[in-house]
Amino acid sequence: MSFQFVETSSLKIDGYARVAPQEQMERIRSLGLSLDGARVVHLNSTAVGGGVAEILKSMVPLMDDSGPDASWMVLEGAPEFFEITKRLHNLLQGAEGSLSKKEYETYVGYNERLAKSIKDRGVEADVWVLHDPQTLPLASFLPEGSKIIWVCHIDTTLPNQRVIKQLAPLMQKADRVVFSLPQYVVDGLDTSRVRIIPPAIDPLTTKNKEPKLKTVRDTLSRIGLDPDRPMMSQVARFDRWKDPWGVIDAYRMVKESVPDVQLALLGVIEAIDDPEAYGVLDTVVEYAKGDSDIHLFSDVNIVGEPEVSAVQKGAEVIIQKSLREGFGLSVAEAMWKGTPVIGGNCGGIRIQIEHGRTGFLVDTVEECATAMLQILKDPKQAKVMGKLGREHVRQKFLMTRILGDYLSVCSELLAPSSLPDMGLAYAEAAGE
Repeated sequence: MSFQFVETSSLKIDGYARVAPQEQMERIRSLGLSLDGARVVHLNSTAVGGGVAEILKSMVPLMDDSGPDASWMVLEGAPEFFEITKRLHNLLQGAEGSLSKKEYETYVGYNERLAKSIKDRGVEADVWVLHDPQTLPLASFLPEGSKIIWVCHIDTTLPNQRVIKQLAPLMQKADRVVFSLPQYVVDGLDTSRVRIIPPAIDPLTTKNKEPKLKTVRDTLSRIGLDPDRPMMSQVARFDRWKDPWGVIDAYRMVKESVPDVQLALLGVIEAIDDPEAYGVLDTVVEYAKGDSDIHLFSDVNIVGEPEVSAVQKGAEVIIQKSLREGFGLSVAEAMWKGTPVIGGNCGGIRIQIEHGRTGFLVDTVEECATAMLQILKDPKQAKVMGKLGREHVRQKFLMTRILGDYLSVCSELLAPSSLPDMGLAYAEAAGE
Protein backbone atom coordinates (compact mmCIF):
# COMPACT_ATOMS: atom_id res chain seq x y z
CA MET A 1 0.00 0.00 0.00
CA SER A 2 1.49 3.31 -1.07
CA PHE A 3 0.45 6.72 -2.37
CA GLN A 4 1.24 9.33 -4.95
CA PHE A 5 0.93 13.09 -5.08
CA VAL A 6 -1.53 14.59 -7.55
CA GLU A 7 -0.38 17.49 -9.70
CA THR A 8 -3.07 20.17 -9.94
CA SER A 9 -3.49 23.18 -12.17
CA SER A 10 -2.48 26.55 -10.79
CA LEU A 11 -5.61 28.46 -9.76
CA LYS A 12 -5.96 31.94 -8.29
CA ILE A 13 -8.72 32.71 -5.85
CA ASP A 14 -9.03 36.32 -7.08
CA GLY A 15 -10.36 34.97 -10.39
CA TYR A 16 -13.57 33.93 -8.64
CA ALA A 17 -14.49 37.42 -7.49
CA ARG A 18 -16.55 38.05 -10.63
CA VAL A 19 -18.97 35.16 -9.97
CA ALA A 20 -18.90 34.47 -6.22
CA PRO A 21 -20.72 36.45 -3.50
CA GLN A 22 -18.47 39.12 -2.00
CA GLU A 23 -18.88 37.84 1.57
CA GLN A 24 -17.48 34.45 0.55
CA MET A 25 -14.40 36.07 -0.95
CA GLU A 26 -13.83 38.17 2.17
CA ARG A 27 -14.19 35.12 4.39
CA ILE A 28 -11.54 33.22 2.40
CA ARG A 29 -9.05 36.09 2.58
CA SER A 30 -9.50 36.44 6.34
CA LEU A 31 -9.20 32.73 7.11
CA GLY A 32 -6.34 32.27 4.65
CA LEU A 33 -4.25 34.83 6.51
CA SER A 34 -4.70 32.91 9.77
CA LEU A 35 -3.39 29.74 8.10
CA ASP A 36 -0.48 31.23 6.17
CA GLY A 37 2.15 28.52 5.76
CA ALA A 38 0.23 25.73 7.52
CA ARG A 39 0.70 22.36 5.80
CA VAL A 40 -2.63 20.79 4.77
CA VAL A 41 -2.69 17.43 2.97
CA HIS A 42 -5.85 15.99 1.42
CA LEU A 43 -5.92 12.23 0.88
CA ASN A 44 -8.48 10.18 -1.03
CA SER A 45 -8.65 7.07 -3.20
CA THR A 46 -8.69 8.36 -6.78
CA ALA A 47 -7.58 11.40 -8.77
CA VAL A 48 -10.29 10.97 -11.43
CA GLY A 49 -13.94 9.96 -11.41
CA GLY A 50 -16.48 10.79 -8.74
CA GLY A 51 -17.36 13.90 -6.79
CA VAL A 52 -14.46 13.89 -4.32
CA ALA A 53 -11.82 14.07 -7.05
CA GLU A 54 -13.94 16.69 -8.81
CA ILE A 55 -13.90 18.89 -5.72
CA LEU A 56 -10.25 18.38 -4.81
CA LYS A 57 -8.84 19.21 -8.22
CA SER A 58 -10.05 22.79 -7.69
CA MET A 59 -10.15 23.17 -3.93
CA VAL A 60 -6.56 22.07 -3.28
CA PRO A 61 -4.86 24.63 -5.57
CA LEU A 62 -7.26 27.36 -4.40
CA MET A 63 -6.53 26.51 -0.78
CA ASP A 64 -2.83 26.65 -1.59
CA ASP A 65 -3.28 30.10 -3.14
CA SER A 66 -5.30 31.36 -0.16
CA GLY A 67 -2.65 30.88 2.54
CA PRO A 68 -1.95 27.30 3.58
CA ASP A 69 0.60 25.05 1.89
CA ALA A 70 -1.95 22.58 0.48
CA SER A 71 -1.34 19.35 -1.43
CA TRP A 72 -3.26 16.27 -2.56
CA MET A 73 -2.36 12.59 -2.30
CA VAL A 74 -4.17 9.47 -3.54
CA LEU A 75 -3.66 6.04 -2.08
CA GLU A 76 -2.67 3.09 -4.26
CA GLY A 77 -4.52 -0.06 -3.26
CA ALA A 78 -5.02 -3.56 -4.62
CA PRO A 79 -8.35 -4.72 -6.13
CA GLU A 80 -9.24 -6.61 -2.94
CA PHE A 81 -8.98 -3.36 -0.96
CA PHE A 82 -11.31 -1.47 -3.31
CA GLU A 83 -13.80 -4.34 -3.34
CA ILE A 84 -13.97 -4.11 0.45
CA THR A 85 -14.28 -0.30 0.47
CA LYS A 86 -17.00 -0.39 -2.20
CA ARG A 87 -18.91 -2.79 0.06
CA LEU A 88 -18.34 -0.36 2.92
CA HIS A 89 -19.77 2.43 0.77
CA ASN A 90 -22.91 0.40 0.07
CA LEU A 91 -23.28 -0.67 3.72
CA LEU A 92 -22.96 2.93 4.88
CA GLN A 93 -25.78 3.83 2.50
CA GLY A 94 -27.98 1.15 4.03
CA ALA A 95 -27.27 -2.06 2.12
CA GLU A 96 -27.79 -5.31 4.02
CA GLY A 97 -24.90 -7.53 5.07
CA SER A 98 -21.77 -7.01 7.09
CA LEU A 99 -18.00 -6.85 6.86
CA SER A 100 -16.34 -10.04 8.03
CA LYS A 101 -13.56 -9.99 10.60
CA LYS A 102 -11.06 -10.91 7.89
CA GLU A 103 -12.30 -8.12 5.58
CA TYR A 104 -12.12 -5.60 8.41
CA GLU A 105 -8.57 -6.66 9.29
CA THR A 106 -7.57 -6.41 5.61
CA TYR A 107 -9.13 -2.95 5.39
CA VAL A 108 -7.35 -1.65 8.48
CA GLY A 109 -4.11 -3.42 7.58
CA TYR A 110 -3.87 -1.67 4.22
CA ASN A 111 -4.19 1.69 5.95
CA GLU A 112 -1.60 0.78 8.54
CA ARG A 113 0.86 -0.01 5.75
CA LEU A 114 -0.09 3.24 4.03
CA ALA A 115 0.72 5.17 7.21
CA LYS A 116 4.13 3.48 7.33
CA SER A 117 4.76 4.44 3.70
CA ILE A 118 3.86 8.06 4.49
CA LYS A 119 6.24 8.08 7.44
CA ASP A 120 9.07 6.40 5.50
CA ARG A 121 8.81 9.00 2.74
CA GLY A 122 8.91 11.85 5.25
CA VAL A 123 5.53 13.38 4.42
CA GLU A 124 4.32 15.64 7.22
CA ALA A 125 1.29 17.84 7.70
CA ASP A 126 -0.22 20.15 10.28
CA VAL A 127 -3.68 19.03 9.13
CA TRP A 128 -4.58 15.79 7.34
CA VAL A 129 -7.93 15.83 5.53
CA LEU A 130 -8.97 12.21 4.93
CA HIS A 131 -11.83 11.61 2.52
CA ASP A 132 -14.35 8.75 2.70
CA PRO A 133 -14.12 5.18 4.10
CA GLN A 134 -11.01 4.23 2.14
CA THR A 135 -8.87 6.49 4.35
CA LEU A 136 -10.69 6.32 7.70
CA PRO A 137 -8.33 3.93 9.57
CA LEU A 138 -5.41 6.27 8.85
CA ALA A 139 -6.69 8.46 11.67
CA SER A 140 -5.38 5.78 14.05
CA PHE A 141 -1.92 5.52 12.49
CA LEU A 142 -0.76 9.00 11.44
CA PRO A 143 1.89 10.68 13.61
CA GLU A 144 0.74 12.26 16.86
CA GLY A 145 0.76 16.04 16.87
CA SER A 146 -0.90 16.63 13.52
CA LYS A 147 -4.62 17.35 13.37
CA ILE A 148 -6.93 15.01 11.50
CA ILE A 149 -10.20 15.78 9.70
CA TRP A 150 -12.16 12.84 8.33
CA VAL A 151 -14.79 13.66 5.69
CA CYS A 152 -17.71 11.36 4.87
CA HIS A 153 -19.20 12.27 1.48
CA ILE A 154 -21.74 9.42 1.65
CA ASP A 155 -25.49 9.50 2.32
CA THR A 156 -25.61 7.90 5.78
CA THR A 157 -29.23 8.78 6.53
CA LEU A 158 -30.11 5.12 7.16
CA PRO A 159 -26.78 3.29 7.45
CA ASN A 160 -26.25 -0.39 8.15
CA GLN A 161 -25.86 -0.40 11.93
CA ARG A 162 -23.42 -3.31 11.94
CA VAL A 163 -20.89 -1.35 9.92
CA ILE A 164 -21.48 1.79 11.99
CA LYS A 165 -20.60 -0.20 15.10
CA GLN A 166 -17.33 -1.24 13.41
CA LEU A 167 -16.41 2.19 12.06
CA ALA A 168 -17.55 4.57 14.82
CA PRO A 169 -14.45 3.91 16.99
CA LEU A 170 -12.26 4.77 13.97
CA MET A 171 -14.20 8.00 13.42
CA GLN A 172 -13.61 9.01 17.03
CA LYS A 173 -9.86 9.04 16.34
CA ALA A 174 -10.28 12.13 14.14
CA ASP A 175 -10.17 15.64 15.61
CA ARG A 176 -13.09 16.63 13.40
CA VAL A 177 -15.59 14.56 11.43
CA VAL A 178 -17.31 16.25 8.50
CA PHE A 179 -20.64 15.24 6.96
CA SER A 180 -22.52 16.87 4.08
CA LEU A 181 -25.84 17.20 5.95
CA PRO A 182 -26.91 17.13 9.61
CA GLN A 183 -29.05 14.02 9.06
CA TYR A 184 -25.95 12.09 7.95
CA VAL A 185 -24.31 12.33 11.38
CA VAL A 186 -24.07 8.76 12.68
CA ASP A 187 -24.78 7.63 16.22
CA GLY A 188 -21.94 7.21 18.68
CA LEU A 189 -19.89 10.26 17.71
CA ASP A 190 -18.76 13.09 19.94
CA THR A 191 -20.96 15.75 18.37
CA SER A 192 -18.67 18.56 19.52
CA ARG A 193 -16.22 17.29 16.90
CA VAL A 194 -18.77 17.09 14.07
CA ARG A 195 -18.98 19.76 11.37
CA ILE A 196 -21.40 20.05 8.41
CA ILE A 197 -20.00 21.04 5.01
CA PRO A 198 -22.11 20.45 1.88
CA PRO A 199 -20.09 19.96 -1.35
CA ALA A 200 -19.93 22.53 -4.15
CA ILE A 201 -18.89 23.02 -7.78
CA ASP A 202 -16.17 25.06 -9.44
CA PRO A 203 -17.93 27.58 -11.73
CA LEU A 204 -14.78 28.24 -13.77
CA THR A 205 -13.93 24.73 -14.99
CA THR A 206 -14.43 23.77 -18.62
CA LYS A 207 -17.47 21.75 -17.61
CA ASN A 208 -19.15 24.63 -15.79
CA LYS A 209 -18.36 27.62 -17.98
CA GLU A 210 -21.30 28.79 -20.07
CA PRO A 211 -20.96 27.12 -23.52
CA LYS A 212 -22.06 28.88 -26.69
CA LEU A 213 -25.21 27.59 -28.39
CA LYS A 214 -23.34 26.60 -31.57
CA THR A 215 -20.79 24.68 -29.50
CA VAL A 216 -23.60 22.86 -27.70
CA ARG A 217 -25.32 21.88 -30.93
CA ASP A 218 -22.13 20.79 -32.65
CA THR A 219 -21.05 18.72 -29.64
CA LEU A 220 -24.41 16.99 -29.28
CA SER A 221 -24.40 16.10 -32.98
CA ARG A 222 -20.84 14.77 -32.78
CA ILE A 223 -21.68 12.26 -30.04
CA GLY A 224 -24.86 11.06 -31.75
CA LEU A 225 -27.57 13.19 -30.13
CA ASP A 226 -30.07 15.28 -32.10
CA PRO A 227 -29.96 18.96 -31.00
CA ASP A 228 -33.32 19.59 -32.71
CA ARG A 229 -35.24 17.05 -30.61
CA PRO A 230 -36.16 17.29 -26.92
CA MET A 231 -33.67 15.57 -24.66
CA MET A 232 -33.50 14.47 -21.05
CA SER A 233 -30.31 13.24 -19.45
CA GLN A 234 -28.84 11.81 -16.28
CA VAL A 235 -25.15 12.51 -15.64
CA ALA A 236 -24.08 10.01 -13.00
CA ARG A 237 -21.82 6.99 -12.67
CA PHE A 238 -23.45 3.64 -13.41
CA ASP A 239 -24.32 2.73 -9.84
CA ARG A 240 -27.36 0.99 -8.44
CA TRP A 241 -28.04 3.89 -6.08
CA LYS A 242 -28.42 6.25 -9.08
CA ASP A 243 -31.35 4.13 -10.38
CA PRO A 244 -30.66 4.32 -14.14
CA TRP A 245 -33.38 1.71 -14.70
CA GLY A 246 -35.94 4.01 -13.06
CA VAL A 247 -34.81 6.85 -15.32
CA ILE A 248 -35.41 4.65 -18.36
CA ASP A 249 -38.87 3.69 -17.05
CA ALA A 250 -39.78 7.36 -16.59
CA TYR A 251 -38.47 8.21 -20.07
CA ARG A 252 -40.62 5.44 -21.58
CA MET A 253 -43.71 6.88 -19.90
CA VAL A 254 -42.90 10.35 -21.25
CA LYS A 255 -42.29 8.98 -24.74
CA GLU A 256 -45.92 7.94 -24.97
CA SER A 257 -46.86 11.65 -24.96
CA VAL A 258 -43.68 13.08 -26.54
CA PRO A 259 -42.63 10.49 -29.15
CA ASP A 260 -39.53 12.37 -30.37
CA VAL A 261 -37.91 12.67 -26.92
CA GLN A 262 -34.44 11.15 -26.47
CA LEU A 263 -32.57 10.03 -23.36
CA ALA A 264 -28.82 10.30 -22.69
CA LEU A 265 -27.23 8.52 -19.72
CA LEU A 266 -23.68 9.73 -19.12
CA GLY A 267 -21.71 7.60 -16.66
CA VAL A 268 -18.06 7.64 -17.64
CA ILE A 269 -16.21 4.78 -15.96
CA GLU A 270 -12.75 5.85 -14.83
CA ALA A 271 -12.67 5.66 -11.03
CA ILE A 272 -10.54 2.72 -9.90
CA ASP A 273 -12.36 2.53 -6.57
CA ASP A 274 -15.69 1.52 -8.18
CA PRO A 275 -15.39 -2.14 -9.28
CA GLU A 276 -19.17 -2.57 -9.65
CA ALA A 277 -19.64 -0.02 -12.45
CA TYR A 278 -19.18 -2.35 -15.42
CA GLY A 279 -21.65 -4.87 -14.03
CA VAL A 280 -24.28 -2.18 -13.55
CA LEU A 281 -23.65 -0.84 -17.06
CA ASP A 282 -24.21 -4.32 -18.54
CA THR A 283 -27.64 -4.52 -16.94
CA VAL A 284 -28.56 -1.02 -18.16
CA VAL A 285 -27.49 -1.89 -21.71
CA GLU A 286 -29.76 -4.93 -21.58
CA TYR A 287 -32.62 -2.89 -20.08
CA ALA A 288 -32.39 -0.27 -22.85
CA LYS A 289 -32.08 -2.79 -25.69
CA GLY A 290 -34.17 -2.10 -28.74
CA ASP A 291 -34.60 1.67 -28.29
CA SER A 292 -32.30 3.71 -30.51
CA ASP A 293 -33.31 6.90 -28.68
CA ILE A 294 -31.62 5.73 -25.46
CA HIS A 295 -27.96 6.73 -25.63
CA LEU A 296 -25.47 5.32 -23.10
CA PHE A 297 -22.03 6.87 -22.62
CA SER A 298 -19.31 5.31 -20.47
CA ASP A 299 -16.08 5.81 -22.44
CA VAL A 300 -13.87 8.63 -21.18
CA ASN A 301 -12.41 8.92 -24.70
CA ILE A 302 -15.83 9.90 -26.03
CA VAL A 303 -17.30 11.93 -23.19
CA GLY A 304 -15.21 14.45 -21.28
CA GLU A 305 -15.93 17.83 -19.69
CA PRO A 306 -16.95 19.59 -22.96
CA GLU A 307 -19.46 16.83 -23.77
CA VAL A 308 -20.92 16.82 -20.25
CA SER A 309 -21.24 20.61 -20.41
CA ALA A 310 -23.04 20.43 -23.76
CA VAL A 311 -25.50 17.80 -22.53
CA GLN A 312 -26.24 19.63 -19.29
CA LYS A 313 -26.84 22.87 -21.19
CA GLY A 314 -28.58 21.39 -24.22
CA ALA A 315 -31.02 19.09 -22.43
CA GLU A 316 -34.52 20.29 -21.68
CA VAL A 317 -34.27 18.59 -18.30
CA ILE A 318 -31.51 16.94 -16.27
CA ILE A 319 -32.42 14.05 -13.99
CA GLN A 320 -30.65 12.78 -10.89
CA LYS A 321 -33.02 10.04 -9.78
CA SER A 322 -30.87 8.80 -6.93
CA LEU A 323 -32.16 6.55 -4.18
CA ARG A 324 -29.28 7.58 -1.91
CA GLU A 325 -27.07 10.58 -2.64
CA GLY A 326 -24.40 12.19 -0.51
CA PHE A 327 -24.79 15.37 -2.54
CA GLY A 328 -24.88 14.95 -6.32
CA LEU A 329 -22.58 17.51 -7.93
CA SER A 330 -24.28 17.06 -11.31
CA VAL A 331 -27.42 18.65 -9.85
CA ALA A 332 -25.59 21.87 -9.02
CA GLU A 333 -23.70 21.72 -12.35
CA ALA A 334 -26.92 21.61 -14.35
CA MET A 335 -28.63 24.27 -12.23
CA TRP A 336 -25.60 26.53 -12.70
CA LYS A 337 -26.19 26.24 -16.47
CA GLY A 338 -29.81 27.27 -16.05
CA THR A 339 -31.24 23.83 -16.82
CA PRO A 340 -34.22 22.54 -14.78
CA VAL A 341 -33.40 19.48 -12.67
CA ILE A 342 -35.51 16.59 -11.40
CA GLY A 343 -33.90 14.89 -8.44
CA GLY A 344 -34.62 11.92 -6.23
CA ASN A 345 -36.09 13.09 -2.94
CA CYS A 346 -33.09 12.03 -0.88
CA GLY A 347 -29.90 13.16 0.81
CA GLY A 348 -27.97 16.12 -0.55
CA ILE A 349 -30.32 16.60 -3.49
CA ARG A 350 -32.93 17.95 -1.08
CA ILE A 351 -30.79 20.93 -0.07
CA GLN A 352 -30.06 21.82 -3.69
CA ILE A 353 -33.53 21.69 -5.21
CA GLU A 354 -36.35 23.84 -3.88
CA HIS A 355 -39.30 21.73 -5.00
CA GLY A 356 -41.46 23.49 -7.57
CA ARG A 357 -39.19 26.55 -7.62
CA THR A 358 -35.69 25.55 -8.77
CA GLY A 359 -36.62 22.01 -9.84
CA PHE A 360 -38.62 18.99 -8.71
CA LEU A 361 -38.05 16.33 -6.05
CA VAL A 362 -39.56 12.94 -6.80
CA ASP A 363 -40.02 9.65 -4.97
CA THR A 364 -41.36 7.41 -7.73
CA VAL A 365 -40.97 6.71 -11.44
CA GLU A 366 -44.46 8.08 -12.01
CA GLU A 367 -43.64 11.36 -10.25
CA CYS A 368 -40.45 11.61 -12.28
CA ALA A 369 -42.33 11.16 -15.55
CA THR A 370 -44.97 13.73 -14.53
CA ALA A 371 -42.28 16.30 -13.71
CA MET A 372 -40.50 15.61 -17.02
CA LEU A 373 -43.71 16.22 -18.94
CA GLN A 374 -44.42 19.43 -17.02
CA ILE A 375 -41.01 20.84 -17.94
CA LEU A 376 -41.19 19.70 -21.56
CA LYS A 377 -44.66 21.16 -22.07
CA ASP A 378 -44.06 24.50 -20.32
CA PRO A 379 -40.83 26.08 -21.66
CA LYS A 380 -41.64 29.41 -19.98
CA GLN A 381 -41.79 27.81 -16.54
CA ALA A 382 -38.63 25.85 -17.33
CA LYS A 383 -36.76 29.06 -18.14
CA VAL A 384 -37.81 30.73 -14.88
CA MET A 385 -36.94 27.61 -12.93
CA GLY A 386 -33.50 27.51 -14.55
CA LYS A 387 -32.79 31.16 -13.72
CA LEU A 388 -33.77 30.70 -10.07
CA GLY A 389 -31.69 27.52 -9.87
CA ARG A 390 -28.56 29.25 -11.11
CA GLU A 391 -28.80 31.97 -8.45
CA HIS A 392 -29.46 29.37 -5.76
CA VAL A 393 -26.21 27.63 -6.69
CA ARG A 394 -24.30 30.93 -6.81
CA GLN A 395 -25.29 31.75 -3.26
CA LYS A 396 -24.78 28.35 -1.66
CA PHE A 397 -22.94 25.78 -3.76
CA LEU A 398 -19.90 27.36 -5.42
CA MET A 399 -16.29 26.42 -4.72
CA THR A 400 -15.70 29.64 -2.78
CA ARG A 401 -18.21 28.62 -0.11
CA ILE A 402 -16.80 25.13 0.43
CA LEU A 403 -13.22 26.47 0.42
CA GLY A 404 -14.18 28.88 3.18
CA ASP A 405 -15.77 26.04 5.15
CA TYR A 406 -12.64 23.88 5.01
CA LEU A 407 -10.40 26.81 5.87
CA SER A 408 -12.71 27.45 8.80
CA VAL A 409 -12.28 23.94 10.22
CA CYS A 410 -8.50 24.05 9.70
CA SER A 411 -8.33 27.44 11.42
CA GLU A 412 -10.48 26.12 14.23
CA LEU A 413 -7.89 23.40 14.86
CA LEU A 414 -4.72 25.45 14.35
CA ALA A 415 -5.61 29.06 15.10
CA PRO A 416 -8.87 29.12 17.08
CA SER A 417 -8.45 32.70 18.27
CA SER A 418 -8.70 33.95 14.68
CA LEU A 419 -12.04 32.29 13.96
CA PRO A 420 -15.15 34.30 14.82
CA ASP A 421 -17.51 32.18 12.68
CA MET A 422 -16.75 28.56 13.60
CA GLY A 423 -19.69 26.22 13.47
CA LEU A 424 -21.57 28.33 10.93
CA ALA A 425 -20.58 26.34 7.84
CA TYR A 426 -23.94 24.68 7.32
CA ALA A 427 -26.00 27.73 8.30
CA GLU A 428 -24.18 29.82 5.70
CA ALA A 429 -24.44 27.12 3.02
CA ALA A 430 -28.06 26.22 3.55
CA GLY A 431 -29.39 29.64 4.39
CA GLU A 432 -30.64 28.54 7.80
